[in-house]
Amino acid sequence: MDSANTRSVDVVVVGAGLAGLTAADQLARAGHDVVVIEGRDRVGGRIRRTEVAGVPVDAGATWVAPGHTAVRDLASRFGCEFVPQFHQGKGIISFGGRRRLESITALAPWVMLDLWRITSKLQKMVDDLPVSSPWEHPHAARLDSMSFGEWLTATYALKNTRKFMNIFSLVHWGAPVGDVSLFNVLRYIKNLGGIEHMLAVEGGDQQDRMLGTASTLVEKLADTLGARVLVGAPAERITTDGERVTVETSKHIIEARYVIVTATPAHRSTIEFTPALPQHHYGLSRSWRLGALSKAFVAYNRPFWRDGSLSGTAMSDDETVFLTFDVSPHADGPGILMVFCDARGFDAYDRRERCRRVVNHLIHLYGEPARDTIDYTDFSWGNDTFAPGGPNPAVAPKAWTTFGHLLREPVGLVHWAGTETADDTSGSMNGAILSGQRAATEVATRLHTGR
Repeated sequence: MDSANTRSVDVVVVGAGLAGLTAADQLARAGHDVVVIEGRDRVGGRIRRTEVAGVPVDAGATWVAPGHTAVRDLASRFGCEFVPQFHQGKGIISFGGRRRLESITALAPWVMLDLWRITSKLQKMVDDLPVSSPWEHPHAARLDSMSFGEWLTATYALKNTRKFMNIFSLVHWGAPVGDVSLFNVLRYIKNLGGIEHMLAVEGGDQQDRMLGTASTLVEKLADTLGARVLVGAPAERITTDGERVTVETSKHIIEARYVIVTATPAHRSTIEFTPALPQHHYGLSRSWRLGALSKAFVAYNRPFWRDGSLSGTAMSDDETVFLTFDVSPHADGPGILMVFCDARGFDAYDRRERCRRVVNHLIHLYGEPARDTIDYTDFSWGNDTFAPGGPNPAVAPKAWTTFGHLLREPVGLVHWAGTETADDTSGSMNGAILSGQRAATEVATRLHTGR
């Protein structure tokens, strides 16, 4: 290999998403020599820009809550602005093919009472859960022994309550309630600020979006690192020898004192480690799979639904479309609906069929004007060629109590980051930044002490 592609630095960061770029930025500003390698041909990880009707939109991570101070501080640093998520007007809910207005309040009174009962039970269990080291909870093993779906069955949740919670599960973990551990659900509810916060727009998780797209923030952060970010360079091998670590791609050999790996737990196993990681780490990779979530964007000349005082927010138990939001840039157009799609009824079809399925259901939700589209685009994270998956891990029963403690525990000279490893706001852009800051602090301390 050409010696020009061989270099020595203090720290190698694997992954140029928000976690990796944050870690590299913090270390670089502290005077350490750092390089970031990224397998994709772009920065951003699970933040991805696409375009519909000439408007940039977020195919990946989208929203910023009021308390996401790490994202807001970074945005302030680079002069990025936020726009509120539009939610004025009535929502729509469609269960069993029956369309109703007023969103969740359109549910029958007995369903509303049952939803309150179920969410209250969940929140009560969440309140006792520690944010850090949740597996140490005295009832962790019992809570982790069943799926969210099994718990809903055991608590006699009504059919429509279960449908609502299934949509909740699809949005956050890209998987139905039967595939996700109850303990995983509780842990995420805890560190995202509670169920009410997770469901809310104003004052909640969906309050704001980045003006333009979230990719703008990531790209500005990457620009501060310049040539220290190498894209199209997936990590193939990480070799630890004494007090040095060597990270290899197909084009580069980089020697360093430490490495920070920000790949998801499911994708850590795609890297060859020498010596091999402790055995349980491979169990972590196998059990910590990502869910699958897809997004479509449908554009119209103008946001016609607003004429009928509709917010553009809809919830559905359709096999393809389960959630929509209005992400139109202006009231006078174009009108853009962001559509969350269940991978099981979406990813296997070609683009024409995907579009047909989405638009047909939008016609059901919003009427005949929804037929008159001017553009369509989509992105299936489950089919992503580099690192397929959804927004968060769909952690199965018993995985948390077996492997959870390995999420961020360093292995020799190898440190871990990524939004899944954050105690606070994990699964969000804010969690990704916090995890990068934590990992950078860990490594900077070791660089300073020589330990």
